[in-house]
Amino acid sequence: MTRLAWFHCFSGIAGDMALGSLLDAGADLDEVVGLVERLPVRGWALEPEAVLRCGIAATKAHVRAEETTVVRTASHIAALVEEARLPDRVRQRALAVFAALAEAEGRLHRRPPEQVHFHEVGGLDAIVDVVGTCAALEVLEIDIVYSSVIVTGTGMVRAAHGLLPNPAPAVVELLSSVRAPTRALDLGVELTTPTGAALMAALASGFGPLPPMTIHRSGFGAGSRDIDGQPNATQVVIGEPSEAVLG
Repeated sequence: MTRLAWFHCFSGIAGDMALGSLLDAGADLDEVVGLVERLPVRGWALEPEAVLRCGIAATKAHVRAEETTVVRTASHIAALVEEARLPDRVRQRALAVFAALAEAEGRLHRRPPEQVHFHEVGGLDAIVDVVGTCAALEVLEIDIVYSSVIVTGTGMVRAAHGLLPNPAPAVVELLSSVRAPTRALDLGVELTTPTGAALMAALASGFGPLPPMTIHRSGFGAGSRDIDGQPNATQVVIGEPSEAVLG
Protein backbone atom coordinates (compact mmCIF):
# COMPACT_ATOMS: atom_id res chain seq x y z
CA MET A 1 0.00 0.00 0.00
CA THR A 2 1.32 3.44 -0.95
CA ARG A 3 1.35 5.95 1.90
CA LEU A 4 1.19 9.72 1.55
CA ALA A 5 2.01 12.48 4.03
CA TRP A 6 0.59 15.96 3.42
CA PHE A 7 2.13 18.78 5.46
CA HIS A 8 -0.29 21.59 6.25
CA CYS A 9 1.95 24.63 6.70
CA PHE A 10 -0.77 27.06 7.83
CA SER A 11 1.68 28.57 10.37
CA GLY A 12 4.78 27.84 8.36
CA ILE A 13 7.21 24.98 8.86
CA ALA A 14 10.54 24.45 10.61
CA GLY A 15 12.66 21.36 11.09
CA ASP A 16 11.48 20.75 14.64
CA MET A 17 7.85 21.32 13.61
CA ALA A 18 8.08 18.75 10.80
CA LEU A 19 9.73 16.22 13.11
CA GLY A 20 7.26 16.94 15.92
CA SER A 21 4.27 16.45 13.63
CA LEU A 22 5.51 13.01 12.54
CA LEU A 23 6.18 11.95 16.14
CA ASP A 24 2.70 13.24 17.04
CA ALA A 25 1.26 11.16 14.20
CA GLY A 26 2.75 8.00 15.66
CA ALA A 27 6.36 7.65 14.49
CA ASP A 28 8.03 5.54 17.17
CA LEU A 29 10.56 7.68 19.08
CA ASP A 30 12.97 4.82 19.78
CA GLU A 31 13.05 3.82 16.11
CA VAL A 32 13.61 7.39 14.98
CA VAL A 33 16.38 7.97 17.54
CA GLY A 34 17.96 4.63 16.65
CA LEU A 35 18.30 5.71 13.03
CA VAL A 36 19.61 9.20 13.84
CA GLU A 37 22.15 7.67 16.26
CA ARG A 38 23.86 6.10 13.24
CA LEU A 39 25.26 9.55 12.45
CA PRO A 40 28.89 9.79 13.59
CA VAL A 41 28.10 12.70 15.93
CA ARG A 42 27.39 12.73 19.65
CA GLY A 43 26.26 15.28 22.20
CA TRP A 44 22.55 15.45 21.37
CA ALA A 45 19.24 14.11 22.63
CA LEU A 46 15.73 14.18 21.16
CA GLU A 47 13.02 14.86 23.73
CA PRO A 48 9.38 15.21 22.60
CA GLU A 49 7.03 17.25 24.79
CA ALA A 50 3.23 17.25 24.74
CA VAL A 51 2.07 20.88 24.48
CA LEU A 52 -0.93 22.97 23.44
CA ARG A 53 -0.89 25.63 20.74
CA CYS A 54 -4.09 27.71 20.83
CA GLY A 55 -5.81 24.76 22.47
CA ILE A 56 -4.61 22.21 19.88
CA ALA A 57 -2.64 19.23 21.21
CA ALA A 58 0.77 19.08 19.57
CA THR A 59 4.24 17.63 20.05
CA LYS A 60 7.25 19.90 20.51
CA ALA A 61 10.41 18.12 19.36
CA HIS A 62 13.24 19.39 21.56
CA VAL A 63 16.72 18.60 20.29
CA ARG A 64 19.12 19.13 23.17
CA ALA A 65 22.59 19.67 21.75
CA GLU A 66 25.91 20.69 23.26
CA GLU A 67 27.02 24.22 22.44
CA THR A 68 29.76 24.24 19.83
CA THR A 69 31.58 26.75 17.64
CA VAL A 70 31.93 24.23 14.81
CA VAL A 71 30.71 25.60 11.47
CA ARG A 72 30.14 22.73 9.07
CA THR A 73 30.31 22.92 5.29
CA ALA A 74 27.73 21.28 3.06
CA SER A 75 30.25 18.65 1.98
CA HIS A 76 31.05 17.86 5.63
CA ILE A 77 27.38 17.26 6.44
CA ALA A 78 26.92 15.13 3.32
CA ALA A 79 29.89 13.02 4.43
CA LEU A 80 28.30 12.52 7.88
CA VAL A 81 25.09 11.30 6.26
CA GLU A 82 26.93 8.98 3.88
CA GLU A 83 28.99 7.51 6.74
CA ALA A 84 25.89 6.78 8.83
CA ARG A 85 24.77 3.72 6.81
CA LEU A 86 21.17 4.82 6.92
CA PRO A 87 18.41 3.02 5.01
CA ASP A 88 18.60 4.08 1.36
CA ARG A 89 15.49 6.24 1.36
CA VAL A 90 16.46 8.01 4.60
CA ARG A 91 19.94 8.71 3.22
CA GLN A 92 18.63 9.92 -0.14
CA ARG A 93 16.04 12.19 1.43
CA ALA A 94 18.47 13.70 3.93
CA LEU A 95 21.09 14.32 1.26
CA ALA A 96 18.45 15.94 -0.97
CA VAL A 97 17.46 18.34 1.82
CA PHE A 98 21.02 19.40 2.57
CA ALA A 99 21.79 19.69 -1.16
CA ALA A 100 18.78 21.99 -1.62
CA LEU A 101 20.03 24.15 1.25
CA ALA A 102 23.57 24.24 -0.13
CA GLU A 103 22.40 25.21 -3.62
CA ALA A 104 20.19 27.98 -2.26
CA GLU A 105 22.90 29.36 0.02
CA GLY A 106 25.46 29.02 -2.75
CA ARG A 107 23.37 31.19 -5.07
CA LEU A 108 22.86 33.77 -2.33
CA HIS A 109 26.55 33.96 -1.35
CA ARG A 110 28.04 33.25 -4.79
CA ARG A 111 29.88 30.14 -3.68
CA PRO A 112 29.96 26.56 -4.99
CA PRO A 113 27.31 24.56 -3.06
CA GLU A 114 29.84 22.14 -1.54
CA GLN A 115 31.81 25.05 -0.06
CA VAL A 116 28.81 26.69 1.63
CA HIS A 117 29.27 27.16 5.36
CA PHE A 118 26.15 26.31 7.30
CA HIS A 119 25.68 28.32 10.48
CA GLU A 120 22.30 27.64 12.12
CA VAL A 121 21.61 24.77 9.71
CA GLY A 122 25.01 23.21 10.42
CA GLY A 123 24.30 22.91 14.13
CA LEU A 124 23.63 19.54 15.68
CA ASP A 125 20.02 20.44 16.38
CA ALA A 126 19.30 21.24 12.73
CA ILE A 127 21.10 18.08 11.53
CA VAL A 128 19.02 15.98 13.93
CA ASP A 129 15.85 17.79 12.80
CA VAL A 130 16.52 16.95 9.14
CA VAL A 131 17.74 13.38 9.55
CA GLY A 132 15.12 12.79 12.24
CA THR A 133 12.34 13.95 9.92
CA CYS A 134 13.60 11.69 7.14
CA ALA A 135 13.88 8.82 9.65
CA ALA A 136 10.33 9.44 10.92
CA LEU A 137 9.00 9.38 7.35
CA GLU A 138 10.66 5.98 6.94
CA VAL A 139 9.34 4.64 10.26
CA LEU A 140 5.83 5.64 9.12
CA GLU A 141 6.52 4.05 5.70
CA ILE A 142 5.78 7.28 3.81
CA ASP A 143 6.24 6.96 0.05
CA ILE A 144 4.97 10.35 -1.16
CA VAL A 145 5.21 13.79 0.45
CA TYR A 146 2.94 16.70 -0.43
CA SER A 147 2.73 20.21 1.02
CA SER A 148 0.14 22.93 1.32
CA VAL A 149 0.77 26.56 0.49
CA ILE A 150 3.67 27.57 2.73
CA VAL A 151 2.97 30.48 5.06
CA THR A 152 5.68 32.95 6.08
CA GLY A 153 5.91 35.94 8.40
CA THR A 154 6.87 39.54 7.65
CA GLY A 155 9.29 42.17 8.92
CA MET A 156 12.84 41.33 9.95
CA VAL A 157 14.44 38.38 11.76
CA ARG A 158 17.83 37.94 13.40
CA ALA A 159 20.24 35.35 11.96
CA ALA A 160 23.95 34.52 12.11
CA HIS A 161 24.68 37.29 9.57
CA GLY A 162 22.59 39.86 11.45
CA LEU A 163 19.11 41.17 10.68
CA LEU A 164 17.51 39.67 7.58
CA PRO A 165 14.19 40.26 5.85
CA ASN A 166 11.39 37.86 6.77
CA PRO A 167 10.99 35.44 5.04
CA ALA A 168 14.75 34.94 5.04
CA PRO A 169 16.49 35.08 1.64
CA ALA A 170 17.29 31.34 1.85
CA VAL A 171 13.60 30.57 2.38
CA VAL A 172 12.62 32.64 -0.66
CA GLU A 173 15.36 31.00 -2.74
CA LEU A 174 14.31 27.49 -1.71
CA LEU A 175 10.61 28.05 -2.35
CA SER A 176 11.26 29.74 -5.69
CA SER A 177 13.47 26.82 -6.80
CA VAL A 178 10.44 24.51 -6.81
CA ARG A 179 7.81 27.19 -7.55
CA ALA A 180 6.16 26.48 -4.20
CA PRO A 181 3.04 28.57 -3.54
CA THR A 182 3.40 30.81 -0.54
CA ARG A 183 1.69 33.66 1.27
CA ALA A 184 2.57 35.87 4.23
CA LEU A 185 0.77 36.56 7.48
CA ASP A 186 1.16 39.98 9.06
CA LEU A 187 3.27 38.57 11.89
CA GLY A 188 6.83 39.58 12.74
CA VAL A 189 7.77 35.97 13.43
CA GLU A 190 9.94 33.60 11.40
CA LEU A 191 7.15 31.10 10.65
CA THR A 192 9.07 29.23 7.94
CA THR A 193 12.77 28.59 8.48
CA PRO A 194 15.37 27.61 5.87
CA THR A 195 15.38 24.06 7.26
CA GLY A 196 11.61 23.79 6.97
CA ALA A 197 11.62 25.27 3.47
CA ALA A 198 14.40 22.88 2.42
CA LEU A 199 12.45 19.85 3.69
CA MET A 200 9.46 20.75 1.53
CA ALA A 201 11.52 21.90 -1.46
CA ALA A 202 13.47 18.64 -1.51
CA LEU A 203 10.82 16.13 -0.47
CA ALA A 204 7.42 17.39 -1.66
CA SER A 205 6.15 15.96 -4.94
CA GLY A 206 3.57 18.73 -5.20
CA PHE A 207 1.95 21.67 -3.45
CA GLY A 208 -1.68 22.54 -2.86
CA PRO A 209 -4.72 21.65 -0.78
CA LEU A 210 -5.27 18.29 0.88
CA PRO A 211 -4.99 15.79 -2.00
CA PRO A 212 -7.53 13.01 -2.64
CA MET A 213 -6.75 10.39 -0.02
CA THR A 214 -8.14 8.12 2.66
CA ILE A 215 -6.90 9.59 5.95
CA HIS A 216 -5.40 7.18 8.46
CA ARG A 217 -3.87 9.51 11.04
CA SER A 218 -2.62 13.04 11.62
CA GLY A 219 -0.42 14.98 14.01
CA PHE A 220 0.71 18.49 14.94
CA GLY A 221 4.30 19.63 15.45
CA ALA A 222 4.60 22.69 17.67
CA GLY A 223 6.76 25.72 17.09
CA SER A 224 8.82 27.23 19.89
CA ARG A 225 6.51 30.07 20.88
CA ASP A 226 2.83 30.81 21.34
CA ILE A 227 1.28 33.26 18.89
CA ASP A 228 -1.90 35.12 19.84
CA GLY A 229 -4.84 33.87 17.80
CA GLN A 230 -2.71 31.61 15.59
CA PRO A 231 -1.74 27.98 16.39
CA ASN A 232 2.03 27.92 15.93
CA ALA A 233 2.18 24.40 14.56
CA THR A 234 2.56 22.33 11.40
CA GLN A 235 0.06 19.56 10.74
CA VAL A 236 0.80 16.31 8.92
CA VAL A 237 -2.01 14.21 7.47
CA ILE A 238 -1.15 10.62 6.58
CA GLY A 239 -3.12 8.17 4.53
CA GLU A 240 -3.60 6.23 1.34
CA PRO A 241 -3.67 8.38 -1.81
CA SER A 242 -6.25 7.94 -4.53
CA GLU A 243 -5.23 6.97 -8.03
CA ALA A 244 -5.57 10.62 -9.02
CA VAL A 245 -2.57 11.45 -6.82
CA LEU A 246 -0.60 8.44 -8.00
CA GLY A 247 -1.02 9.68 -11.56
